[in-house]
Amino acid sequence: MFRTKGVEQSIRDTEDPGFALRKSLSALDLTVFGVGVIIGTGIFVLTGVVARENAGPATAIAFVVSGVVCGLAALCYAEFASTVPVAGSAYTFAYASLGELPAWIIGWDLVLELALGCAVVAVGWSGYVRVLLGNAGLSLPEPLSGTHGDRFGFDLLAFILVLALTAVLVAGVKLSSRITAVIVAVKVTVVLIVIVVGAFFITASNYQPFIPPARPRPAAGGLTAPLIQLIVGYTPTDFGVMGIFTAAAVVFFAFIGFDIVATVAEETVSPQRDVPRGILGSLFICTLLYVAVSLVVTGMQHYTQLSVDAPLADAFKSVGHPFWAGLISFGAAVGLTSVCMILLLGQTRVFFAMSRDGLLPRTFSQVHPRFGTPYRSTVLLGLVVAVVAGLTSIQELAELVNIGTLFAFVVVAAGVILLRRRRPELPRSFRTPFVPYLPVASVLASLWLMLNLPAETWLRFGIWMAVGLVVYALYGRGHSRLGASH
Repeated sequence: MFRTKGVEQSIRDTEDPGFALRKSLSALDLTVFGVGVIIGTGIFVLTGVVARENAGPATAIAFVVSGVVCGLAALCYAEFASTVPVAGSAYTFAYASLGELPAWIIGWDLVLELALGCAVVAVGWSGYVRVLLGNAGLSLPEPLSGTHGDRFGFDLLAFILVLALTAVLVAGVKLSSRITAVIVAVKVTVVLIVIVVGAFFITASNYQPFIPPARPRPAAGGLTAPLIQLIVGYTPTDFGVMGIFTAAAVVFFAFIGFDIVATVAEETVSPQRDVPRGILGSLFICTLLYVAVSLVVTGMQHYTQLSVDAPLADAFKSVGHPFWAGLISFGAAVGLTSVCMILLLGQTRVFFAMSRDGLLPRTFSQVHPRFGTPYRSTVLLGLVVAVVAGLTSIQELAELVNIGTLFAFVVVAAGVILLRRRRPELPRSFRTPFVPYLPVASVLASLWLMLNLPAETWLRFGIWMAVGLVVYALYGRGHSRLGASH
C-alpha cells in the first residue's frame, strides 16, 4: 500500500500512445489559467459572506492570511510540478514520494474538492445571472432558481453552464485556454473598475470598528467541535482577532486555483520552467487584487449591510449607481464561467491520472483520437457536477472544498521533504527555499486554517475519506498497474 511510483516511470507513462495528453500550453497560458480560476467566487460572492459573519472590514487581513498560507504551499507545488511534470497534481506528487495509499487518499480528496468547487462556482454564477435577468425584468420560476435557505429548488442555470463547459473541455485544452484568456480580460477589467470607481465612494465610518468585537461561534449539528479542536483546546470565534482566522479559512476558497496549474503540467510545452512561473505569478497578482477589492467594498457599504449573493454589485447599488452594479454583475457572470471551467478541467486530469494508473477503471483514461483530451472522464464528471450544482447551496460546499484543498497542501509540503531525502539527485529546475523549514511552516499553517472550519465540515470530509478507503480496498489496490508490475 506504500509502494511508490518512480518519477521516471511517471514521465514514461505520459508517452504511452492512446493515453498521452497533447502538449500545447505556455507560461502565459498557465498564468491566465491561474488568474482565471483564482479570481472568481471568492471575490465576487464570498466577500460579503465573511464580512457579515466573520471578520467585518478586517476581511482584507483575512485575504492576506490566506494568501500567505497559499504562498507557502505554492512554493512546494512549484518544486514538485517542475520535477514531476505529469497530470494529476498532488495525487501524482504523493505517488512519487509517499506511496500508493496516500496517493489514493489525496486523489480521492482532489476529486471531491474540484467537483464541489466547480459546483459552488456554478451556483454563484447562476446568482449573478439571475440579478442580470431581474434588471431586465425577467425571472426564472422559483422551482428552477436553486436552493435558498429553507426553500429547495433545482438550479437550472448552474446545470446548463456545467454541461456547456464540459463540451468545451472535450473539444480541447487549447480551445479552453483561448476562451479563458478572453474571459480573464473581462474579469480583471471588472475587478479594476470596482477598485478605481469604488474608491470614490468609500466612507471612513464604514470601517468602524475595523475588527468588530469577538463572539463565540454557535455550535451546530450536535457536535461542538472536531476532536482535534478538543485536543488543543481552541474554539473558533466570529469577529475579533480570531474571527480573522475563521474568515481566512473561508475566503481561502478564493485562492483555490494555483494548484490547478499543476494539474496541466503534462500538457505544457516546457513544464520545468513554465509551471512554477504560472503558479507563483497568478497567486501574487490575485492576492493584490483581493485585498484592494475587499477594502473598497467594506468601505462603500457597512459590513452588516453587505449582501451575500452579489456583494460587489449591491455595494454600488447602495451608493446610487445601478449602472456600475449592472456592469459588475455582467463581469462577474462572465468571470465565474472561467473559474467553473478550469476547476472542471483540473478534476478531469486528476481522475485521468488515477485511471491511467489503474486505481480507477482504465477506460476513463482513453484519450480522444482527434482532440487529445480524456473525453470519457470529462463527460462522466461533467454530468455528475452538473447535477450537484443543480441541487445544492453555496455555503456548505465552499467549506468542504476548503478542507479538501488544505489537506492536499499538507500532503504536498510533506512530500517535498520526503522526495528531497529519498531522491536528492533528481533534477529540480525550481527548488523550494528553506527546506525543511518552509514546508513544515506550510503544513502548520494549513492545519491551523483547517481548525477554523466548522465541525460539520470535518464530519462530511471524514465520511468521504472513509468511502474512498472502501473503494480503494475493493477495486484500486487489486487493479493498480504498479502492483501488477511488482
